[in-house]
Amino acid sequence: MALAIYRKYRPITFGDLLGQETIARVLKEAARQNKIAHAYLFAGPRGTGKTTTARLIAKIANCKTRAKDANFLKKGEPCNNCEACRDIDDGRSLDVIEIDAASNRGIDEIRNLKEIVRLSPTSSFFRVFIIDEAHQLTKDAFNALLKTLEEPPSYVIIILATTEPEKVPATISSRAQQFYFKYVTLSEIVKKLTRIAEEEKINISKEAMDLVAASAEGSFRDAESLLDQLVSAGDKNIALKDVESLIGKIGFDKLSEFAGLLFQNKLKEILETLSEIEDSGYNITQFTKDLIHYLRRAAVLKFNPEMKKLFENELMDEHLNKLVEHSQLFGEKHFLTLKALIQAFSQMRYSQFPIIPLEIALIESLR
Repeated sequence: MALAIYRKYRPITFGDLLGQETIARVLKEAARQNKIAHAYLFAGPRGTGKTTTARLIAKIANCKTRAKDANFLKKGEPCNNCEACRDIDDGRSLDVIEIDAASNRGIDEIRNLKEIVRLSPTSSFFRVFIIDEAHQLTKDAFNALLKTLEEPPSYVIIILATTEPEKVPATISSRAQQFYFKYVTLSEIVKKLTRIAEEEKINISKEAMDLVAASAEGSFRDAESLLDQLVSAGDKNIALKDVESLIGKIGFDKLSEFAGLLFQNKLKEILETLSEIEDSGYNITQFTKDLIHYLRRAAVLKFNPEMKKLFENELMDEHLNKLVEHSQLFGEKHFLTLKALIQAFSQMRYSQFPIIPLEIALIESLR
């Protein structure tokens, strides 16, 4: 069975951890000083490297090269060559235990964990427990985990990963070192996808690459999974239409053209284009959502041009330039259109005919 792209290109050192440089720097320094904590809480959006970082800590703690070579220890990285590192990378290590709290959220599972905690590692220096989606644990399960976090054995490291840190009790989070992962910028995703495409000999157009990266919404894993899905179709020559067809979402250029018609108040052309978009099988609700975001950015740039610096993380340069151009056309009447689109979007999600609320919103706000 072929290895999925997101697994094949998963970071194996802190230096590979793109988009989370501050976290990588802090943990790397802790590794240099051999000051690995007994508990961590990793919080942030999906696909930003929380579980990957947890595995890096597991390798750092158990790397046999680090234990033998004082000079290598100062690098603050795992060797990725010793038996312990290879076993963790391959998911074979008996001392690195990953628990999905979404399906093992009860007190019985945590009690089992407490029993396992008492056992010494089988072949490693540390036994590492990685609890994914930790916010899904029940109240009783958190209470059972609390005692373990308060007085863990010296050979135990517990790492909690969550996308909703506010649901983790303060009694738990306060006993762990907390790190907050951020969304990855569009340019960083494109950079990594470009490297993967070169290694895998995938010929993908720039427009297609941009759409794959934008569709991931700040998640490396989502972007890599989508690229893998496109390659699985059997063609390593990927064009924009292939991505649009797969995800039901149109690219930035078409979205920008539609927004241009809107700013020029060309209602006839708008309705014709909208009909073509629906007939082509695109997700009209997703299109409306993307259009709302486009107009929102145009409005923000109109009244605060300095926000361009923030949008540089979300858009490619040529796309941002087009957006800046459209922001100059944004007027008071377009607030009515934006409000109408937001209202239409809330109706479309529950309608069997989603194009109707969108057409009505555009007609009433532009006529």
